[in-house]
Amino acid sequence: MAYQNINGVLVWGNPDEGALAQARTCSETGNVVQTLLMADHHKGYSQPIGGVVVYDRQISPSGVGYDIACGNKAVRTNLAAGDIKPRLAKIMDEIARRISFGVGRVNQEKVDHDLFDDPDWDVYKTVGRQEHDKLKTLARDQLGTVGSGNHFVDLFEEAGTGRVWIANHFGSRGFGHKTASGFINLAGGREFLAKAPGEKMDQPPVLLDLSSELGDMYYRVMKLAGRYAYAGRDYVMRQVLAILGTEADLEVHNHHNYAWKETHSGKEVVVVRKGATPSAPGQTGFIGGSMGDISVIVKGKGSIENREAYYSTVHGAGRIMSRTQAAGKMNWKTRTRSGGQITTEQMLDAVRAFGVELRGAGTDESPFVYRKLQDVLDAHAETIEVMHVLKPIGVCMAGADEFDPYKD
Repeated sequence: MAYQNINGVLVWGNPDEGALAQARTCSETGNVVQTLLMADHHKGYSQPIGGVVVYDRQISPSGVGYDIACGNKAVRTNLAAGDIKPRLAKIMDEIARRISFGVGRVNQEKVDHDLFDDPDWDVYKTVGRQEHDKLKTLARDQLGTVGSGNHFVDLFEEAGTGRVWIANHFGSRGFGHKTASGFINLAGGREFLAKAPGEKMDQPPVLLDLSSELGDMYYRVMKLAGRYAYAGRDYVMRQVLAILGTEADLEVHNHHNYAWKETHSGKEVVVVRKGATPSAPGQTGFIGGSMGDISVIVKGKGSIENREAYYSTVHGAGRIMSRTQAAGKMNWKTRTRSGGQITTEQMLDAVRAFGVELRGAGTDESPFVYRKLQDVLDAHAETIEVMHVLKPIGVCMAGADEFDPYKD
């Protein structure tokens, strides 16, 4: 087996002590069946990113996290990369112009969707009528916006075939963030939209019993946020396909910040994946590398090790440098940074050398802050099969000095 059992936590790849300590705290809190760390793991809020916690009849709003249903959609087009490269700069300009990137952005085109008729919106009436109206308005306004942080819209060239792929990465935006905050507040005996308490990165997870009223309400709105994230990624993908003047002939779509009711070894459990991709046998997923590295389409194997991983795998390469280490500390009064280890010139040189047409992004998203994707894929070789290798040719993200509380 490629993983280690460290004090009951199953760990793929090289253990990060901070993330491992968080995983141990998770494993000792609540009705835990198993705690796991994927090879891209690093510290997160309460539950580490790249962490999987399997519960018996419990769910964790802090484990799912503030970016409920963050995930990826990737599609293969019928275009050849060689055909679009002469106009790639104009294509990326149009993507940056038409798609709304950044913090608190609203979509200029109001997008209607049948998810807004979902009866589970009534949950917000239970926690307060005003919250229902505010959150539904926010959700309508932001549907189809991408946000900031590590969220992106990318174009890729498939190795071997030269086919053009499109991928995007984001979640449920401000609606999901306020939902997560609200239920963490409710679990602590506070009002839904109370001011956030003094949260600590290493605090134990917030847990709700699924059989409780609060647990049932959270599960319902988490699924609503999942529908919302899918709708947003679908909308953005339609926009990019229209810009390219093409259609998709293959689609891969998945969350990686979510809780699923699943059956393992004949027992129904709740699998909370934060920054971890579901990988049941035959299930496909997109795993992204940095803007100077490959990304891949994978398929879960029917192996013993994959079963022992609770059919979970990595969601990306995994950070090895924090945002502040990379970009420095931001002075919001002067909008200047200081103390960063990566310069803009270093980032741009690396991206150009890899042949990428870049729009937006800051040094905290540069290739230097991430592991090499192949290293984490190798750690999971017994659980997933790589089906398609994708090289980025166009990357579009929010600007360098956008802070996004909705990122994963």
